[in-house]
Amino acid sequence: MKELKKISYVEDEPDIQRIAKICLEKFGGYQVSIFSNATEAMEGIEDSDPDLILLDIMLPGMDGKELFGKLKELDSIKNTPIVFITAKSNYVRDPTELVELGASGVLEKPFDPVTLTQSIEKFWRDHVEGN
Repeated sequence: MKELKKISYVEDEPDIQRIAKICLEKFGGYQVSIFSNATEAMEGIEDSDPDLILLDIMLPGMDGKELFGKLKELDSIKNTPIVFITAKSNYVRDPTELVELGASGVLEKPFDPVTLTQSIEKFWRDHVEGN
């Protein structure tokens, strides 16, 4: 059973980046790599060797759905769980469409910084360790 140690988060909002990184590192003890857009993610995510990828839907340039498809084409990433973190909006009317796309899960924004780590750990137990 693989242990969750390293998380990569693709998020364009600096405040959300900081909050998520602080929470996941402080409360979860995870090593967190942040990427601000799809280009950064495509250039650096393989080197970060994540156990889990958190992916925002609304990104500048290439959106999260398109980036998801490109990440799944990378041999080193194709089996890495990817969880979308997205705000409820007209852009994603139904989170199940993201799971049908192949995402491992969906978390909603705004997330509670205090419970973010718990949500990630619950996802990991339910969907990764259970398999």
